[in-house]
Amino acid sequence: MTNIARRDFVLGAGAAGFALAAPRFAIAQGKKKVVVVGGGIGGCTVAHYLRLADPSIEVTLIEPKKSYQTCFMSNEVIAGARKMESITFGYDGVRKRGVEVVHDSVTAIDPAGRTVKTAGGASYGYDRLVVAPGIDFKFGGIEGYDAAVAEKIPHAWKAGPQTELLRQQLEAMADGGTVMICPPAAPYRCPPGPYERASLIAAYLKRHKPKSKVLIVDAANGFSKQPLFIEGWKALYGYGTPNAMIEWISGEQTDGGIAKLDAATRTVTTRFGDKHKADVLNLIPAQTAGKIALDAGLTGSGAWCPIDVETFESTIHKGIHVIGDASIASTMPKSGYAANSQAKVTAAAIVALLQGKEPGPQAYVNTCYSLLNDSYGISVANVYRPGKDDKGAPVIKSVSGGISPLGASPEFRRREVAYAHSWFKNITNDVFG
Repeated sequence: MTNIARRDFVLGAGAAGFALAAPRFAIAQGKKKVVVVGGGIGGCTVAHYLRLADPSIEVTLIEPKKSYQTCFMSNEVIAGARKMESITFGYDGVRKRGVEVVHDSVTAIDPAGRTVKTAGGASYGYDRLVVAPGIDFKFGGIEGYDAAVAEKIPHAWKAGPQTELLRQQLEAMADGGTVMICPPAAPYRCPPGPYERASLIAAYLKRHKPKSKVLIVDAANGFSKQPLFIEGWKALYGYGTPNAMIEWISGEQTDGGIAKLDAATRTVTTRFGDKHKADVLNLIPAQTAGKIALDAGLTGSGAWCPIDVETFESTIHKGIHVIGDASIASTMPKSGYAANSQAKVTAAAIVALLQGKEPGPQAYVNTCYSLLNDSYGISVANVYRPGKDDKGAPVIKSVSGGISPLGASPEFRRREVAYAHSWFKNITNDVFG
């Protein structure tokens, strides 16, 4: 990672502006209640930092699952470089921080009455609500692909059983087979994720099934960290040669992606009408904010939730904050690190707002590591602040950043892998305890 001012990065990374915005104090007029919907990276982080900033706040986190699998590092599981247990986290650490954890599903949000209702029949009142529902999928865009078909042709874009299914299919594939990855059009969770996945699957194939290849059939004309990925693919997998283990077909060649799936033969048809057949097919659908955000009207007429860039409060329903992948936080990517950073700033803003005060200055940070094999890593990092776009509309803008250099030494690339694994350990401890 280069070209990023150390002062700006530390400013963003040091609790992502939390230290700037949230002095530790207790609310004098009695206990306030904050309900958090969703127990992923954003939800657990905001619950933690609310309690850290003001232990008098009653924080209830509602999440249906008893454990959570991180999407980041799940590509290592798919490639056989990591066990599923290492990306699986329970909620005991969250409880130890003084957060009430309820394993139930929120079925309705009443913004006027400031209550949420659950499938179990409970009702929870709140002074402030945080909605961190992650993503859901829009299956209707590809003929022949729906949630039922995804049980056989996995997307693996929510970690868990889908991750294991894709891994099992790779193991069962004969040498000489083709693994196809079909990324959707943006925006979607983890923009570099499909290309890291292609890289790590190629690493697995190179070791165990060297006659095989990975074919990326894309909806986009370019992708995050593309020059760095291409450089690595050339060095590791013969990219651009007749014997390449990775081939990329751009959106210009597909007319914007996949139009149709024949699940029985694992054949996709592009919008141009070209057909591509796979032995293992990883088809990633277009995405939306999680279902509860849609049901609560937090997306308006769109697929994602508009927010105040200073506080992540919904611009549709006051008193409700939406963080993580579900929010419209451009120019920040939809990533776990971004959700963690947004959650810290949101926690600080909520504490201030509950005191009747203006939130302090904000800084957000995102760093994304991508692994091309077990000794070759690349990264990008940015610090963000609220600002205006060219038309004067509020936006979260990158104010400083850096990216791994092209032409770096093997030792540099190995260090990036070590940094990625250290980051994973640190962020999951921050989130889950």
